[in-house]
Amino acid sequence: MDLSKLPHWLRAPIAAIAAAGGIGIFAIAFLDSTFLPLPSISDFLLIEFSIQYPARMPYYALMSVLGSLAGCFVLYYIAHKGGEIYFRKHAGARADRIRGWVSRNGFLTIVIGSLAPPPTPFKIIVFGAGAFEMPVSKFVLALALARAIRFFGEGFLAMKYGNQANDFIAAHKIATSLGALGIVLAIYFVVRIVSGPAKSEA
Repeated sequence: MDLSKLPHWLRAPIAAIAAAGGIGIFAIAFLDSTFLPLPSISDFLLIEFSIQYPARMPYYALMSVLGSLAGCFVLYYIAHKGGEIYFRKHAGARADRIRGWVSRNGFLTIVIGSLAPPPTPFKIIVFGAGAFEMPVSKFVLALALARAIRFFGEGFLAMKYGNQANDFIAAHKIATSLGALGIVLAIYFVVRIVSGPAKSEA
């Protein structure tokens, strides 16, 4: 596996974790979603493994989704136990804006934050969901849907474009994020229309 695009100090530990295959991808996604930011590393590993073993792509994408879900749930649980004071300590001046948006649009907040490209403060959004007691089922559903579209989409691009997948995603980061977000929003609004009058997101 080519780790030349990673920072030098990360290559040895990432290589060791990556040797575990899908379990390694799960571990990286989990760490990146908690307190140890490893930006794009899980995406990189997913793409690399999917290129080498295309038949296993669904497994690698699923492990990325599950690792991210587990890591985000840790943040959600901590914020839920710590309450709004804990959230405000981490969110700073953005606290009131995030609180208002999460209270009105909990599901969409998680979806948009999960799919939006950096520097979206997604971990702060997760803190907000926990602190403001967003229902766990809604939180998990929104996050799982968004992460599944992201990671399975990356796996598909890896199989289609091979070694150029990383460059393609980097060059079209905003377009791919908006495209994925559009898919989720379309599904969301169709479900809302079919299921009847909207209920409060709080």
